[in-house]
Formats: sequence, C-alpha cells, structure tokens
Amino acid sequence: MFENLTDRLSQTLRHVTGKAKLTEDNIKDTLREVRMALLEADVALPVVKEFVAKVKDRAVGTEVSKSLTPGQAFVKIVRAELEELMGAANEDLALSVAPPAVVLMAGLQGAGKTTTVGKLARFLKERKKKTVLVVSADVYRPAAIKQLETLAAEVGVTFFPSDTSQKPVEIAQAAIREAKLKFIDVVLVDTAGRLAIDAEMMAEIQAVHAAINPAETLFVVDAMTGQDAANTARAFGEALPLTGVVLTKVDGDARGGAALSVRHVTGKPIKFLGMGEKSDALEPFHPDRIASRILGMGDVLSLIEQAEQTLDREKAEKLTKKLKKGKGFDLEDFRDQLQQMKNMGGLGGLMDKLPSIGGMNLSQMGNAQGAAEKQFKQMEAIINSMTPGERRNPDIISGSRKRRIAMGSGTQVQDIGRLIKQHKQMQKMMKKVTGKGGMAKMMRGMGGMFPGGGMPKF
Repeated sequence: MFENLTDRLSQTLRHVTGKAKLTEDNIKDTLREVRMALLEADVALPVVKEFVAKVKDRAVGTEVSKSLTPGQAFVKIVRAELEELMGAANEDLALSVAPPAVVLMAGLQGAGKTTTVGKLARFLKERKKKTVLVVSADVYRPAAIKQLETLAAEVGVTFFPSDTSQKPVEIAQAAIREAKLKFIDVVLVDTAGRLAIDAEMMAEIQAVHAAINPAETLFVVDAMTGQDAANTARAFGEALPLTGVVLTKVDGDARGGAALSVRHVTGKPIKFLGMGEKSDALEPFHPDRIASRILGMGDVLSLIEQAEQTLDREKAEKLTKKLKKGKGFDLEDFRDQLQQMKNMGGLGGLMDKLPSIGGMNLSQMGNAQGAAEKQFKQMEAIINSMTPGERRNPDIISGSRKRRIAMGSGTQVQDIGRLIKQHKQMQKMMKKVTGKGGMAKMMRGMGGMFPGGGMPKF
C-alpha cells in the first residue's frame, strides 16, 4: 500500500533543502508536487485542498532549528498533518458493555465483509482473549452462510446457524439470546451486501441495527475503490450511526487514497486494515505508523508486533540453546528461518514496514524483492530434496549427491553449491551472535542471508 505515493513524496520532499527558513516561495513547488502526489493516489479533492492548506499554514515562516534541515522540518509538518488527517491515534473497539458486546458489519457486496468477520473473530479470540460467536444475517446468499461456518471452524469460534427462510432481524436476535445463554463475550453479525447502495438494503440494515443496538457498527469497504470508498462510506454513515471503518484489500492498493479520505469524509475512525486473504491478515489501524510508512520511514512497531504474533518462540528458543551449546546451525535450521520469514508475509511483508534504503524507490525495492522471494523458494525446495543426514551435515554432499538433489528440486548443480556456500556464511554469522558483541558482528555478516551471498544491489 502507498507505493506510488511514497515514491512521489520521497522525491518531492528532498527538494526543500539548504534553506535557513521555509517561505511561501521556496515551498510553493514542493506543495504543488504534494498536491499532485495526493491526487494521483486517488485522495478526494476536498481532502487534498484542506491538507495542502494546513501544511502551508504551518510551514510558512517556520524557523528551522539548528539540528534540523528545512527538508526535515517540512517532512515533520507533513507527517503531523497526515496523522491528523487519518485520526490522532488508533481507536480500539468499544466492547466494555454488558456481554455480549454486539458488532454489526455493514458494506457492499464484494467488499470482503464475511472474510473480515472471520479475521475479526480470530483477532478478538487470540489478541483480546474474548469468546466469540459469529452469525450470518445474509439471507440472499446461502454461500455466505456456508462461508462463515467454514471460517468459524477455521479460527475456532462459535458459529450460530441460519438459513435463507429466516428474517435478518430474527436471526440476529436469536444469535444474541444464544450468546447470553453460553456467556459469550462478543457477537459478530454479518449482514447482506448489494452491488450498489439501494433503499431496500439500507432499510433492512437499519431494522437490524434498531433491533440489536450494537456496541460497534463497522463499515467494511474495499480500499481499491479509492475515492468511491469514501463516498460509499458517507452514504452508509448517513443511514447508520457508524462507529468505525475497516479497509479491506489494502495489500492490493498501491495508491492508498481511501485510507487518506475515509476519516475526513465520514468523521469516523479507520479501526482495521485487511492485508490479505489469510485469517490472521487483519491489523489495527495506527495513523502515526501509516504516516511513517507513507513517508518511507517504515513501521517498525507493527513489524515487532507481527513478529510476536507469528514467530514460533519454541523453535527460536530451541535454536538459541543449540547454538549456545556449540552445536552448528544446520540446513534444517536454515529452512526453519526461511519458513518463519514466509509466515511474516515474506520479504514483501517485511520490506513494506522497513524504512526506505538510501535513494531507492519502492519499485526498485519491489524488483529486488521479487528476485529474492524466487530464490528463497528455490532454496527451500533444495533443502527439502535432501536427506535428513545431508541437512544435518552438508559436508557429506558430494558431486553425485548434488546431481540427485538438483533433479529432485528442479534446479541446477551450481544452485546446490551456492546454497551450501550461503549456509556456511550464515553458520559463521550465527557463531558471532552467540559470542561477545554479537549483534554488531551479526549486522556485518548479514550479507550471507541475501541471494548471491551479498547485500542486494539496486
């Protein structure tokens, strides 16, 4: 997300340099570029106008402190206004009500409502330690009911059955009664979507809302629809007392206009971002972190949280103990590291949250990413084609063994040799980690982790 906007803004903000003071004249061109970058990102025009005006008011006449260049001062102002535009801080779900807390999900067909219900159920169960019941009041699509049942089983929450002969209001009320009997904390109600906003759909969802009085009414919208996302959100906001927005398909949205427009247009906070198809691909929305990401500063806090959620601590502790005992870092350990990285969304998921490197733009990083991802898959295939003995002791891999492994993994003999060389470099790096000054030595030895045995060249 935001790839295009980040590239444009990063280039633009480099132009405001070498000035003792930010004046209207020396930031005029930069502001024009910022305006164009936002419009190209499909941010709504009223939002762009107000944003640029606010940045200009704050920037003009601002004295630059001794420790900052004008460029850094201007970036600081742009970042603060981006945060303000998207909401000052993350707003959590308001679930402090007499249980069960009811969450009503609304949105157009195809926005990803049902998938989001499954993701949110998993989020509440795993991160908030809540018991959850899910129910579908979509009586027009039997497939939606079945889909929700499958998702509920996958994430391990209670599914309340419903069918197309029932009325949405009755379904929702029956589900809440069931949740009370079972002392369940949260009820997620999935509702019917339409291909466009229509009076019948709005009347139905208003009736469901009035009958169940939810603690949260979340509007689910596809980020890839850009400005339309903000307009649709406004229409729903006029019909329902929305409490927040969930932006879905954010991973496929290179522009990011919806994220920058929705809060301003609706006055409602974005509470979550849907980052992919998997049931764990839901992130709380943090305006400050997203502002950093837009300006190419990365989002290390979200990366740490993601690592805590996805990394296998047991395997990590086992590896640490093994290394401390002086036992080598073998190819099975190497494969584990590759798999852990894949669980975190691969290189793409990591680099999206890391600060930009030097003058590199995101398309250059993307090309390098693609090549590295391909090579990591190849490495995993090679290791899987080895015997357990070869993985534990790569020194026994002779020429004939290399030919067999190459045939089994669909690679060339030289690829096997390259992998063994990279593994040896990583072994040396791991030895340094367990010694004195481990982290500094490890950073110097990081080259071995990248394809070709060195840091990527762009």
